[in-house]
Amino acid sequence: MTSSFSLSQNRRRWTNYAMHGLVIGATALALTPLVLIFIYLIMKGAGALNWDFFTQPVGSGDGVANAILGTATLVGLASCIGIPVGLLSGLYLSEYGRTTKFGTILRFFTDVLNSTPSIVVGVFGFAFIVIPTKHFSALAGAVALSILMIPIITRSTEEIALLVPNSLREAGLALGLPRWRVILWIVARTARAGIVTGILLSVARVAGESAPLLLTALGNLWWNRNLNEPIAALPVQIYNYATSPFPKLWDQAWGAALVLVGLVALTSLLARVISHREQLR
Repeated sequence: MTSSFSLSQNRRRWTNYAMHGLVIGATALALTPLVLIFIYLIMKGAGALNWDFFTQPVGSGDGVANAILGTATLVGLASCIGIPVGLLSGLYLSEYGRTTKFGTILRFFTDVLNSTPSIVVGVFGFAFIVIPTKHFSALAGAVALSILMIPIITRSTEEIALLVPNSLREAGLALGLPRWRVILWIVARTARAGIVTGILLSVARVAGESAPLLLTALGNLWWNRNLNEPIAALPVQIYNYATSPFPKLWDQAWGAALVLVGLVALTSLLARVISHREQLR
């Protein structure tokens, strides 16, 4: 009896060790491509980083300062459009559209839009903004990026708002608050960390998109002073440099890629920090 129990214990112990090792191995395998990308970017792109790289425009041949500023401008404009629409849509789905027919339809099309290739969004922006206005522009690029942001923010807002206990909603209604105040003052505030995390992740997603911008913002060699004109962006510039026949521009492409990945990684890290800090409260 004792030996049989001991054998069973050993079998469970070794099974646990094997599964633990399998999980660690799978995690290491998943992280390997990311680590290799970072290492390769640093090896190839670090040499291109200097003062001129961050202060001179693309047209000078030595920097991508206008592309960095252009990316920030495009993401900022897209956020002004995408965040309010996505936030309100997500709150509607969580508070009013859980079981309604319209909520089901809206949720379905949000998921479809979320899985739509970015190049299709670029074609949409080209057909409905660029062609009617007869020119590429920063505004067209921002609209295209906002379309990519909306479904991400909508679904993340809905999911995090659904985690708010119903008892909080009922307490607010019991105090005589109207439904809209309960949503804004209680639900949205309780879920704010998750909502901000979803917004930051959507920003990180669209910051690296190049396909929609190639068909809407186009790019610019110099500083942009008019949102109704083409504007430079890091993803577009990386594409242009990478397809250039000149080795010097290849180095610039690696440097720009390193900067872009670094900015996206910092944004994702900030989202994780906000989420972790909220969990500790």
